[in-house]
Amino acid sequence: MGAVRQQERQGWDEEVDLLVFGAGAAGMTAALVADHEKLKVLLCEKTGMVGGITSTSGGTTWVPGTKLSVDAGVPDSVDDARRFLQSVVGERGGDEAREAFLQSGPQAIEELTRISEVRFVAAAAHPDYVNGPGAAYGGRALAPVAFDARVLGKAFARVRPPRKEFMGLGGMMVARNDLNALLAPFATLANFRRTLAVVGRYAMDRLRYPRGTQLVMGNALAARLYYSLLKRHVEVRFDTPLVELVREDGRVTGAIVATPGGGRRRIGARRGVVLATGGITRHPTLRNQLFPAGARGLSLAPQTHTGDGVDRAHQVGAKVENGGDSPGLWMPCSIQRARNGSAGEDSVWPHIILDRAKPGLIAVNSRGERFVNESNSYHDFVMGMLRDAQNSNGNGASVPAHLIVDAAFLHEYGLGLLMPGRGAGRIAEFERSGYLVKGNTLDELAAKLQIDAAGLACTVESYNRDAANGNDPAFERGSSPMSRFNGDARQQPNPCIRPIGAGPYYAVTVWPADLACSAGLSGNANGEVIDEAGHVIPGLFACGNDLSSIFRGTYPGPGTTLGPAIVFGWRIAKFVAHGGAANETPGAREAKARV
Repeated sequence: MGAVRQQERQGWDEEVDLLVFGAGAAGMTAALVADHEKLKVLLCEKTGMVGGITSTSGGTTWVPGTKLSVDAGVPDSVDDARRFLQSVVGERGGDEAREAFLQSGPQAIEELTRISEVRFVAAAAHPDYVNGPGAAYGGRALAPVAFDARVLGKAFARVRPPRKEFMGLGGMMVARNDLNALLAPFATLANFRRTLAVVGRYAMDRLRYPRGTQLVMGNALAARLYYSLLKRHVEVRFDTPLVELVREDGRVTGAIVATPGGGRRRIGARRGVVLATGGITRHPTLRNQLFPAGARGLSLAPQTHTGDGVDRAHQVGAKVENGGDSPGLWMPCSIQRARNGSAGEDSVWPHIILDRAKPGLIAVNSRGERFVNESNSYHDFVMGMLRDAQNSNGNGASVPAHLIVDAAFLHEYGLGLLMPGRGAGRIAEFERSGYLVKGNTLDELAAKLQIDAAGLACTVESYNRDAANGNDPAFERGSSPMSRFNGDARQQPNPCIRPIGAGPYYAVTVWPADLACSAGLSGNANGEVIDEAGHVIPGLFACGNDLSSIFRGTYPGPGTTLGPAIVFGWRIAKFVAHGGAANETPGAREAKARV
């Protein structure tokens, strides 16, 4: 075993049935369901807070065929989702695991709703990200219900806050349906009243709490899972990272952890060890080995997501998969540099849906040329960036890229960190910081961006000629339900297309950032980890970003990281509880490798 030490079964400092590492959505789900199944569970979290990247995410969870879709009036079926995924993923592999996800998804969501405080509502309109047979306009994307964190009391401090860019007034989360009211509080009496209610609640919160207690999106999901664990008295041990897995006679029987006091502790796991530590995003070597050069510089994952689970599993022989089409799942992000030059204070804005699909915006590379359908999903937009960079012989032509708009767009829709409706003073502030670049002419803008001026002029002329008729023959922008949904319905005939007007012109620069991993540990339909020879490693499981994506580097729809994270956390707990891990010998299980 090399550096991996062998332990006697009697050598444990303590023993549990299931030992879980990582308190994100995947790990908390596995611990919650295992406790419901009467197993003795210990959840170890490397940091002092629960949530991981779940807490900073949008929280949308993609699970087809649930009863929630029926409740929302947009009934969805597993059969339709199966056809859709076949069209998206094709022959890339992983069929068995995807089928397990489809079959278990509705059960997992139903049981979580019944045994815990986890609550979702299916979005009536939140289309899949890719066109294809069986694609859904609504019903599959499940949004966490807002959560009142006051019920957590002092334990609220254990919930990782969302990104600072997603909080107003220094700590207030805002639901999407409240955003318009807060951006224009004096536009209508209803807006004013809603603004008073939201801000008033926040002001009261700050008398007792470090931030607002009205939680939405991924923060609400993480808090709901944590509250459920607390109600069930499931032990969550903080500041307790995984140091080493213990493998005995071919089976993982426990782990060695670091303790908050600086010591080590040996913990036996009678039924298994679950890895849900956040994936390889910040692993010091795997990131460089697997990620394309243009996408290594920026990550949306917490700094502590250093690939502990994947690394320790690899040490005991686990296979690491490259993620299929892409090792990462991507988000285009703009960066406002901190005034004092401290990278830790930079503001990073994920360009999700608020600007890229709106009519009158184009994305260009260093040649001043468009290279992608700007209204594509965030993942596919960045895949376009990376392909363009690769096709340019590695000269990084579209890494970074630039989002270009006219003044009318800026005031109507905003751009990145600049929210819509802000006055000239706010625009000037972003200019001074260097985040927003202004040019009175296209030539001036090109010079400031250091891109090809002739290429930009030609691009805008061609785009405007087609946009005048609502067309985009170059990239078919506005041709999919998803892009049209995220556009502006007032703009006809194409809600994603209108000509770019006269100057001045504005731009922000965007870079690829990983929001999650596709690369990860090889596993089967039960979340059992597979070794380099294709055999199951008994007693070792992975879910969340530690497990290689079942979508093989594609990104089918909103929440296709959190959906499998929760469902495979559920499947692992069920599998372990019903004897799968305890009763089968390694030799009888070698055929269970991923298809």
